[in-house]
Amino acid sequence: MKTASFSQRIIHWYGLHGRKTLPWQLNKTPYKVWVSEIMLQQTQVATVIPYFTRFMARFPDVVALANADTDEVLHHWTGLGYYARARNLHKAAQIIRDEHQGIFPRQFDAVLALPGIGRSTAGAILSLSLGQHHPILDGNVKRVLARHGAIGGWPGQPKVEQTLWQLAATLSPNHDIAQYNQAMMDMGAGICTRSRPACERCPVAVDCQAQLQGKQGDYPGKKPKKAIPARDAWLLVVRHGNTILLQKRPPAGIWGGLWCFPQYASKAALTDALEGLGYSATQLQALPGFRHTFSHFHLDAQPMLLTLNQHDDEMAAKLQQSAHPQDAVMEAAPSLWYNLGQPSRVGLAAATERVLAGLTPSAIEE
Repeated sequence: MKTASFSQRIIHWYGLHGRKTLPWQLNKTPYKVWVSEIMLQQTQVATVIPYFTRFMARFPDVVALANADTDEVLHHWTGLGYYARARNLHKAAQIIRDEHQGIFPRQFDAVLALPGIGRSTAGAILSLSLGQHHPILDGNVKRVLARHGAIGGWPGQPKVEQTLWQLAATLSPNHDIAQYNQAMMDMGAGICTRSRPACERCPVAVDCQAQLQGKQGDYPGKKPKKAIPARDAWLLVVRHGNTILLQKRPPAGIWGGLWCFPQYASKAALTDALEGLGYSATQLQALPGFRHTFSHFHLDAQPMLLTLNQHDDEMAAKLQQSAHPQDAVMEAAPSLWYNLGQPSRVGLAAATERVLAGLTPSAIEE
């Protein structure tokens, strides 16, 4: 008996087992699918759901998002990581408001031109929300296709990626594209997983070349490993009453646009700055240090707490103005006193949140 086509088997599987009740799948719109696709980059579904729900409650449409302050957008993103996604989302919303009359564009090239949207994301948005025929190739789909076709090599290599795109286009059906694309993502997330794939439940296992060879672990190829360098960062945690001094990072770069502690490249730089203001390093209290890992380096952070006298408003103002010597990692930026009892609705870097969690009003004696 002739085996049904690849896409027919995938769509049939989706009808029986695919995810159909995720928040962004109900009353679908390009805007909702767009936000979900951006949030799902580098982040698991279970983590995204509560963020998506809160985000939609505050920014129910493109114009509401475009009109919001960047700080509030980042505040609603705090904890999801990869904050460039949120900044690009906000920029794209403003472009849609200003150049597309507040209506999410329906043309592929117009969607692809928006900040933070690549070929696969553009295809996912238009296919899942409007049924337009576009192949997709996110990380999950790459894994399914690489194994089924025994396509070797790391998908980040242009030649390998081009081969996978050709295969994705060839296998995509002319009908039910929304169901097919969603099914392919679901397959990669729940069946064709990185380790221990559930081949016994896979609808296309019968002709999966990796499975037939017993070499599922060989596909897709691994990214070449390279040593990740480490950097030191000394964080100055200035406490005045129940407020903590925070400063805003530049819009580009690490933790762009987020609120962080004044940061120094060395302990000497930190203590020199304080001594210039009449403080001694002996007044600093070391808080627990930690390592924060980015995609391209480790940051070994050591927070140092400086507690000001409750009534020393003059010195607090002086510190706020002078927290950035030339050799600090951060450049001069807007600052605020973050109230531990009444937190501001601003975007916080993960490292900032981690330290603040140990600085609740009840945790430190006056």
